[in-house]
Amino acid sequence: MERVWEPERLISCWTLDEADWRLLANKSGATRLGFAVLLKFFELDGRFPKDAEEIPAAAVEYLGGQVKVDRSELDGYWSGRAVKSHRAQIRGELGFRAAILADERRMSE
Repeated sequence: MERVWEPERLISCWTLDEADWRLLANKSGATRLGFAVLLKFFELDGRFPKDAEEIPAAAVEYLGGQVKVDRSELDGYWSGRAVKSHRAQIRGELGFRAAILADERRMSE
């Protein structure tokens, strides 16, 4: 993931679209911003961030402005239980699922 984002690239990659807004409709506060961060990160990198430090600060600020949630509210989000649920919801919406042992067997065959 890039660490420095030019304004045009930040806007083109981290702007929430209509489908994203539908997914955010029932979320508020830290869960709203956290979900948006996970969603866009996954769309861009094909995986979820390992930790909060991996997420570009400029992206968090930009998304926070869109969803009207201050980035400081995210502090407790990463250690809460909502993260696991949000990851599952995002994978489901985007047509992914967590790998299972049977997948590993198929790949090695």
